[in-house]
Amino acid sequence: MSMIKISSKPLDVHHKGMKALDIAAKLSVDPSAIEAASRDFGHIVKAIPKAVLHPSTPQDIVALIKLSYHYSSVPFGIAAKGHGHSVRGQAMANNGVVIDMKSMKKHPNGTGIRVSTDGLYVDVGGEQLWIDVLNKTLEHGLAPVSWTDYLYLTVGGTLSNAGISGQTFRYGPQISNVLEMDVITGKADLMTCSPKKNSELFHAVLGGLGQFGIVTRARIPLEQAPKRVKWIRVLYSDFSSFTRDQELLISRNGQKDKNALDYLEGSLLMDQGSPNNWRSSFFPHSDHSRIISLITKHRIIYCLEVVKHYDYETENTVDKQMKQILQSLSYMPGFMFQKDVGYEEFLNRVRSGELKLDSQGLWEVPHPWLNLFIPKSQIFDFNNGVFRGIVLERNITTGPVLVYPMNRQKWDDRMSAVIPDEEIFYTVGFLHSGGFNDWEAFENQNKEIMRFCKKSGIMVKQYLPHYSTEDEWVHHFGSKWKVFRRRKHQFDPRMLLSPGQGIFNNN
Repeated sequence: MSMIKISSKPLDVHHKGMKALDIAAKLSVDPSAIEAASRDFGHIVKAIPKAVLHPSTPQDIVALIKLSYHYSSVPFGIAAKGHGHSVRGQAMANNGVVIDMKSMKKHPNGTGIRVSTDGLYVDVGGEQLWIDVLNKTLEHGLAPVSWTDYLYLTVGGTLSNAGISGQTFRYGPQISNVLEMDVITGKADLMTCSPKKNSELFHAVLGGLGQFGIVTRARIPLEQAPKRVKWIRVLYSDFSSFTRDQELLISRNGQKDKNALDYLEGSLLMDQGSPNNWRSSFFPHSDHSRIISLITKHRIIYCLEVVKHYDYETENTVDKQMKQILQSLSYMPGFMFQKDVGYEEFLNRVRSGELKLDSQGLWEVPHPWLNLFIPKSQIFDFNNGVFRGIVLERNITTGPVLVYPMNRQKWDDRMSAVIPDEEIFYTVGFLHSGGFNDWEAFENQNKEIMRFCKKSGIMVKQYLPHYSTEDEWVHHFGSKWKVFRRRKHQFDPRMLLSPGQGIFNNN
């Protein structure tokens, strides 16, 4: 298979001395491979590549990029696809080549997952899933400190965005917890980078939406893993009390502060659905009728979720600490629920919900998600106009709606990720699931939310962003746009990488 048609002409993959970097055998045009590379978790966008690369080493990826960068008069787009958990085609390459990063897991000559002997870090292939990182590091009694809610995502994928969850307020996003990386740029250079070595590339790639390079290895710092967690949820009918308590709790955020919480998230319970879903199955069945009555009365109930880690040395004091924390809060009396579970069970909590939905045929469906960052100063306007306005009025919400605060000081502004320009900002996630025939209703709601924010002057930033015009991207990046564009010309001057994002080569 030495001839594959990419762009308008057949391309000879043995062209001009490329025999030494022969990748023909790893480029597939098999219909099943093409179809898999044309879809993602969102099931909204379809973009058909010309071929799929199944690499066994980083050098295979280097060879592919060289082929487009050096030897093609019309370069073809290249997208790295890990678990394909994007929702708007961000990991696709229409008429280009998709790199199936999962193929690297099948070969022992890659990075894999290697825990250092001194226990300070783990070297991880960009194609590895975070659940596998967790399991491997726990064998040594160690673990990273910053996670995503869902662990079946690749390391390279989350580092290309930010990687956020309830730990972010204290430990920062996953991009703030990287020591160094190996990255293949859009010029086919395989470079090791860190805050001190090739730092421009290091900061560009983290949160860079795949625009500057493909992560083939990341070095992640580790700490002693806890054994168990105290896991508590409390309910609020008043948004002001809910946000005040969240902001109070994240104000104690020192990484070495033993009295700080280890996780904090918030969510909405609304009368559009039962509390017996994959996020709120936490609540005892015997309490469902009480909670439903509360939701019926107030239409929206705000749920605060907190976690405190402990081990054998601290198990005698953790209950006292949690009691003191709860005493300072203004949640509704009688609506506190708690669990005591293993650390791994807590981190992998979404998996059981996934398997349940998958068994019902409700996982591989359209996901018209919308994830936003909202400045603290405008979160009340957002609650009134969106949660209590648009969302309740449309009455179509299915799936979790998350809302919880983060601290800007835990983010590194040299990185490409974009956040609001306030010390405290909220992440809001509308994690909708729709049918193949009705997902556009959620999409229309998302558009109405964005129009409301623009009209109301809410300085919202999209997380996992999706825009259709360059002007929108320029507005999204704001003061970072000039640096972002300069870095693109520096590391990917022919605009090869991640065309599905539609930033520089709109599809």
